[in-house]
Amino acid sequence: MNKGDLVNEVAKVVGTKKEAQGAVECVLGTIIAALKKKNTVTLVGFGTFKVDKRKARKGRNPKTGEEIKIKAKNVPKFVAGKALKDAVK
Repeated sequence: MNKGDLVNEVAKVVGTKKEAQGAVECVLGTIIAALKKKNTVTLVGFGTFKVDKRKARKGRNPKTGEEIKIKAKNVPKFVAGKALKDAVK
């Protein structure tokens, strides 16, 4: 399922595709805004979105084999909740 499919499914509940598009964009935008502020978003029964700090490390350029430094960075992380895990067993 992609974003368009999700919008179509939401449209079945809210009525129009335009309203569904707005609802999906609002939810995703709110989650992204919270993660930018390094806040955690917990949807009980679904899961938790959070920001993890990835440490700096050494890597290799696959083309030349040369060792390179990879900078530390923040990455988004999703941890599935118990209800979601149980639903897909």
